[in-house]
Amino acid sequence: MKRIYYHNDVYYVVLRELKGHQVSNSNGSINMEALKAWRDYLGGDHVLKVQDSYLICETIEEIDYEEIVYTEEYTI
Repeated sequence: MKRIYYHNDVYYVVLRELKGHQVSNSNGSINMEALKAWRDYLGGDHVLKVQDSYLICETIEEIDYEEIVYTEEYTI
């Protein structure tokens, strides 16, 4: 089962959660190249920071739909 995360009116499928220390340099700064490499490797299109973790995510696209209105007239 996949985890779904909702952020700023957009739904995401969480592909992997990385702790901050897993992608940090020896001086404590975040290694952005490592985050990009994980994102690309997992096929994600977005990275979200949540507290001390990073979520590698895939955006769930909103579909366009047209509401179907039923009437009493039927065509055959």
